[in-house]
Amino acid sequence: MRKSFWLSTAMFVALAANWSGDAQAQTLRETMAKAYSNSQSLNVARAQLRATDENVPQARAGMRPTIGASAGAQAVRSHTSRGDDLPFQEGRTESLSAGIEINQVIFDGFQTPNNVSSAQAQVRASQASLSNTVQNTLLDAVTAHMDVRRDRQIAEFRRQNLAFLREQVRAADARFEVGEGTRTDVAQAQSQEALATALLNSALAQVAVSESQYLDIVGDVPGNLEPGIRPGDGLMPTSIAQALQISQAEHPAIQATLFAVEAASFQVKSAEGARLPQISVGASVDNVYSLNESNRGSGGFTDLPGVVDPNVTTQNQVSATVGAQLSIPIYQGGLVSSQVRQAKEVLGQRRIEVDLTRDQVRALVASSFAQLQAAEANVTGYRAQVAAAQLALGGVSEERSVGQRTTLDVLNAQADVISAQVLLAGSQRDVIVAAYQLLSAVGRIDAQQLALGAEIYDPEEHYQAVQDKWHGMRTPDGR
Repeated sequence: MRKSFWLSTAMFVALAANWSGDAQAQTLRETMAKAYSNSQSLNVARAQLRATDENVPQARAGMRPTIGASAGAQAVRSHTSRGDDLPFQEGRTESLSAGIEINQVIFDGFQTPNNVSSAQAQVRASQASLSNTVQNTLLDAVTAHMDVRRDRQIAEFRRQNLAFLREQVRAADARFEVGEGTRTDVAQAQSQEALATALLNSALAQVAVSESQYLDIVGDVPGNLEPGIRPGDGLMPTSIAQALQISQAEHPAIQATLFAVEAASFQVKSAEGARLPQISVGASVDNVYSLNESNRGSGGFTDLPGVVDPNVTTQNQVSATVGAQLSIPIYQGGLVSSQVRQAKEVLGQRRIEVDLTRDQVRALVASSFAQLQAAEANVTGYRAQVAAAQLALGGVSEERSVGQRTTLDVLNAQADVISAQVLLAGSQRDVIVAAYQLLSAVGRIDAQQLALGAEIYDPEEHYQAVQDKWHGMRTPDGR
C-alpha cells in the first residue's frame, strides 16, 4: 500500500508540474481559438467546400464555347514492277493537315442555367454545413477544456483526501500505542487510505484520458487552464421560447437543408430540360498541303527499265465550314422521364429532411435549456453541501478529540466532504458545457460572435475567386 501511495504521489507531482508550467493560464476562449485554427476535421470540411465551389464553373461550361485543334501527316509509297504490258511505275503521296474547330451551344433546354443555380445552392448548403462543423468543433473544445479542468480538480481532491487519511492512520497508530484507541480504529483508517490510493490512481488515469482527448480536439497539449466563463448575455437566449425562435431562424444545419431543397428544385428543372430542343452552332477551318510524285518506266519485262515521264504535283487547300444544328428529342427510351421522376423524389426527400432537422434542433434546444437549468441548481446545492460537510468534519474531529466520536465517524465525515467536492466540480463543469450546448443549439457558436481572436476563415473568398473562371489550372492559393 505504501509503494502504491508513493507511485500515485509521484505521478500527481509530475502532472502538477506540467499543469503549472505556463506562467499565463489559458482561457476557455483561447482554447476555442486554438481548436478553430488547428482542428483537422475543420480543415477537411474547408477543403471539401473548396472542391464544391468548383461545381459552379463546371456548370457554367455548358454554355461556353469549346475550341479544338487537330493536325495530321500521311505518307504513301507505291511500286509497280510487273503487269500485263503495264509500264514500271513508282509513286509517293505526302500530305500535311491542320485545322481548328469551334462549337457553341445556343440553347440546351435551360439545362445549363438550372445547373448553375443548383450548383450555387449546393455551395451555400456546404457553407452552412461548414458553419455547423465549426459549431461542433468549438463545442467539443469547450467540453475538452472543462473535462480537463474537472478531472484535475478531482485528482487534487483525491490527493488531499489521501494526505488527510494518511494523517488519520498516523494518529490512530499513535493513539493505539498509548492505549487511547483500538486496533479496529487503525484498521479502519488503513482501509480508507488504501481505497483513497486506488481512487487517486483512477483519477490520474482519467486526467490522462481527458488530456489526450483535448490534444486530439484542440491540437495542442493542455497547459494551465482557467475556469470556464459562460457566454455573454447578448448571445444567450433568456427563455425557452426565445431559444426556439432563434434556432429555427439561425441554426446552420437548418439553413443547409433549405439550400439543399433549392438545389434539388433546380435539378428537377434541369432534368426536364433534356426533353426540349437543343441548338448549337459550329465553325471549322482546315488547311491541307499535299504532294504527289510518280515515275513511269518503259514497260515490258526488262529488269532495268529506263525511267521517263516524272510527274510532281503539289496542292494546298484551305476550307472553312460554318453550320448550325437543331436536335429535337422525341423518345429516349424512357431515360429522361425516369430521371425527371427521380429528381422529383430527391426534392421530396430534401423537404422531409428540412422538417426532420427542425425537429432535431427543437429537441436539442429543449434538452440543452433543461440541462443548463439543472446544472445551475446543482451548483447551488452542491456548494451548500460542501460547506456543510466541511463544517461537519470539523465538528466531528473536535468531538472525537474529547471522546464523543469514533475514528469511523471522522472517516465518514471526510468521505462526505470528498463526495460533495467531486459533485461540485462536476456540476461546475456541467454549467459551462450546458451553456455552450444551448448556444450551439440556437446556432450562435461562431468565431466572430465569440471574438476568439483567431484568423477567420472566409469561404466566400475562394468561391468568388473560382466561380466565374474561364481557364487556369492553379488554385487561388497557387497550387
